[in-house]
Amino acid sequence: MTPLDLALIALDDGLKPYQAALGTDLVAYRNHCARVLHAFDSLVSDETAMRQAAVATIYHDLGIWTHGTLDYLDPSADLARDALVEMGEPGWVDPVVAMVVWHHKLRPYTGPHADVAEPYRRADSADVMLGLVRYGIDGEVLRAGRARFANAGFHKRLMQLGGRRFLRKPWSPLPMFRW
Repeated sequence: MTPLDLALIALDDGLKPYQAALGTDLVAYRNHCARVLHAFDSLVSDETAMRQAAVATIYHDLGIWTHGTLDYLDPSADLARDALVEMGEPGWVDPVVAMVVWHHKLRPYTGPHADVAEPYRRADSADVMLGLVRYGIDGEVLRAGRARFANAGFHKRLMQLGGRRFLRKPWSPLPMFRW
């Protein structure tokens, strides 16, 4: 089995406790996560980094559903941190939390654990942008990810959530973005 195959198994196992919270968005979120892992795999060949990315991917946007907010980076990071401690991987907390907290940074991430956080940011951003901006990822990799893991309404859901947030807090429509 490839590191990507193992990461996808970890993703499915890790999402099981959150099926009720994700509700009808489960497939859309799972497939977004799988596309992110697919793109990340093309950027980083380290097996440990792939395993860490699998954990980060489970939680990276999960706070949207578990905490009911688009200001979800800190709640998502807290969920990842707790899971890593429970898994017996406290040494992974810093790189995984960096992937979660900085995955919506608008500029390249150069801080601690940039070796995993920056490719993770690029992989997530390329998927959110539907491959229109590739962030240095081969277009064929992104097309293959979209072909293998259907969108299932993920981007439509992002628009719905963003629209609701804008109507409630127009002064802070996208609080998850970082400079």
